[in-house]
Amino acid sequence: MIQRVFGSSSLLGLLSLVCLYPAFLAAQETQPPTPTPAPASPAVPGQKEAPKPAEVTPQTKGAGAPVDSSKYKVGPADILNILVWREPSFSGLFAVHSDGKITLPLVGDLDVGGHTPVEIQDTVKDALTKYIVSPPNVTVTVQEVLSKRYYMDGLSARPGEYALTTPTTVLEAISRAGGLQDFANAKRIYILRGSRRIPFNYKEVIKGKNLKQNIELQPDDHIVVP
Repeated sequence: MIQRVFGSSSLLGLLSLVCLYPAFLAAQETQPPTPTPAPASPAVPGQKEAPKPAEVTPQTKGAGAPVDSSKYKVGPADILNILVWREPSFSGLFAVHSDGKITLPLVGDLDVGGHTPVEIQDTVKDALTKYIVSPPNVTVTVQEVLSKRYYMDGLSARPGEYALTTPTTVLEAISRAGGLQDFANAKRIYILRGSRRIPFNYKEVIKGKNLKQNIELQPDDHIVVP
């Protein structure tokens, strides 16, 4: 009797499992699959990341030379950037000739040597009134200073040629060149100005002594650091 009851119970259990199995499969199929993350794009050898917009600034292009447009006197070989609003044919970069003149399209030669960029703006405006109906809007800047240079020779940290864009003393020039090298003779520096040799004692000047020797540089001066 016990065996018959046990056998009936087992049979009922198997029938229950058979009935529930299709429902279990349906539940598994309706469950949304777990999304698989997309693989990262392989790096391309030599490819550089594109710069972000914030890294691009107006200062990265066309900044020009750091000169005071109301004081700097333009000289031969300087490069001027002339911008005439809405008149690209009159705009561009113009080199100052050895005679102190520039040549504008249609206009011809204009005398700019010894004048400031502010003064040159007025000169260009006056010259363009013959060719432009409305009053011309002109901006003149110095793109590159080539007419006024001084030179650091010898044992400065960064010897070489420098643009004389603003009034500059000997001490300022040495500082701009990164100072002196370790074995430089700071007491026997001199400035070559033509045939003249002007002594400069760096040790004295930085201590505030004999400051009259800290002269203002002139174009083509050579500061020699032995």
